Amino acid sequence: MPKSSLNIQETVEMLHCVATAIIAAEPELTDADRNLGDGDHGLGMQRGMTAVIEKLTSTSIETIGQAFTTVGMAMMSSMGGASGAIFGTMFRSGGKAIENPHAFDAKGLSELLVAGNAGVMDRGGAKPGDKTLIDSLYPASLAAEQNSGSELHEALQEVAQAGEMGRDKSSDLIATVGRAKTLGDKSIGFPDAGACSIAIMLRAMADFTSQ
Repeated sequence: MPKSSLNIQETVEMLHCVATAIIAAEPELTDADRNLGDGDHGLGMQRGMTAVIEKLTSTSIETIGQAFTTVGMAMMSSMGGASGAIFGTMFRSGGKAIENPHAFDAKGLSELLVAGNAGVMDRGGAKPGDKTLIDSLYPASLAAEQNSGSELHEALQEVAQAGEMGRDKSSDLIATVGRAKTLGDKSIGFPDAGACSIAIMLRAMADFTSQ
């Protein structure tokens, strides 16, 4: 049945589902990055999420925040490069901001995404409209804030939809940062690969809490 909140074990199970969804989406993410970059995003995310599963399985998780920071550390240590730093920062910054150590609810979701978005923007310097993962993460964080008083499964449906809309809108943008900025107008028509990853993660979380 739909979940209003998750305990620590359920949060870990949800993160396993997120990792599995990203691993399965490797061909899609590789194609997305091939259109705008060097095509290594899918394999990098697959490698990072494989490490996430191994780390979550072998670590004794004692708080909700630790579950998310563990994901971030696993991604940072296994992926390397810009994607590892950015996605690692998102999960670590977000995890550290979660106040309730024992239950992950809509308020915790808002804390996670708002702080995660701020951490990524501070570290990478990107802003909404630059055609990066921020174009999915930022609207998702706004939706999380607006639904912080809802049931978790309801909030995540709104958040996932906002993330997917942001991903789709990134197709219309001209890349202004990163490797893709050299393409100029030729970057129009393709969604950002990082935004695709964010949308997949959020949809996996929404699906988990809606069952």
